[in-house]
Amino acid sequence: MKRDRGKALLALAITMLVQTLIAMLAYSMSVAAPVVAADIGIPASSIGIYTSIVYGLGAFSAMLSPGFVIRFGAIRMSQYATITGLAGVAAAAWGSSAGMLVLSAILVGSGYGTPATSSSHLLARHTPPESANLIYSIRQSGVPLGGMLAGLLVPPLLLHLDWRQTMLLQAVPLLVLLVAMEPTRRGFDADRDPDRAVFQGGLFRPLRLVLELPALRWLSLAAFIYTGFQLTFSAFLVTYLHERVALDVVTAGQVVAVYQVTGVVARPILGWVADHWISARRLLIVQGLTMAVLAWVVAGFTPGWPLAWIMATAVLAGLSAGGSTGLSFAEFTRIGGRHQAAMSAGTGTFVMFSGVALLPASFSGLVQMAGGYAPAFIIVGTLAGLGALLLWWSPSKRSAPEEA
Repeated sequence: MKRDRGKALLALAITMLVQTLIAMLAYSMSVAAPVVAADIGIPASSIGIYTSIVYGLGAFSAMLSPGFVIRFGAIRMSQYATITGLAGVAAAAWGSSAGMLVLSAILVGSGYGTPATSSSHLLARHTPPESANLIYSIRQSGVPLGGMLAGLLVPPLLLHLDWRQTMLLQAVPLLVLLVAMEPTRRGFDADRDPDRAVFQGGLFRPLRLVLELPALRWLSLAAFIYTGFQLTFSAFLVTYLHERVALDVVTAGQVVAVYQVTGVVARPILGWVADHWISARRLLIVQGLTMAVLAWVVAGFTPGWPLAWIMATAVLAGLSAGGSTGLSFAEFTRIGGRHQAAMSAGTGTFVMFSGVALLPASFSGLVQMAGGYAPAFIIVGTLAGLGALLLWWSPSKRSAPEEA
């Protein structure tokens, strides 16, 4: 038992480190955007394309990676994601044009969705079922943690180094992790199937799993909405609070920071709650309904609202929207079953990345069509409530046999 627990903790440490460092790399370009844009001679706003490419390709790399994970092993594919990250660092740091930045985004994105798939495959085999929600929630904290590290470390580094040296510096922990993973491969990748066809069952096999498992279908729709809501909230709240509630930009930024930090802290706490008190599925339903109510509350903000109430709303939003991702991954793995963990995680990553890519962009259109931010928040909140109802009405168990 002690050895199994130690193996589970080692698997968690490896998978979380991979996600944290890759996420930090992806977010660093956005943090350094003003400096990078001025040096290359492009508008700073165009750096947003970098993130869009990373997440867009990340969604497809997640969908395509399960067969590679099963054939080559979770550790080997985690190393692949680390290598693509290193290649992306090199392309960004040694290039001097917008084209090289696009190449960097393509390289990072080609492996960005792989860690979620490979880590779910690995954790499904070494995590005790009674701790699954906690473990997946801790693992998924690596993504916002990577974003926080980028925000904390990159600006000070830019005061002493140019942006290319700052990007190259991130290659050091990636290289250390790449080498450190190799001794664990023999044990963790012992279940790999070298003879399995990478695209057995077709190129879009992970998405077909959604059609075969009704519970996965409705979870996918809810997860798409929840993650889209999460990013929409953080992306537009500063502007909304500044324009509608008349908060200064610094204070509005502090509200968003409270929201983001609460989301990071909430993930392991909610994972523990789901393991001991309330099932992850029921907790996700509560979170969706909470998101709906909070979005409607935000739509009613006026300049007379007390800052303490606005901060309390941000905390509750962090607990609901920010805390849902780890529970969603745990549910994808539970519904897909241990032998299809990579497939179901690939599906989950694809739909969640798609939510990140599509819903915030759609929100911009809603603001224009609906005549302002308030009605757009009401619409997005209604979608979150619909996601909760879909989970409430859907079956909670698997309805198809596992594949060996």
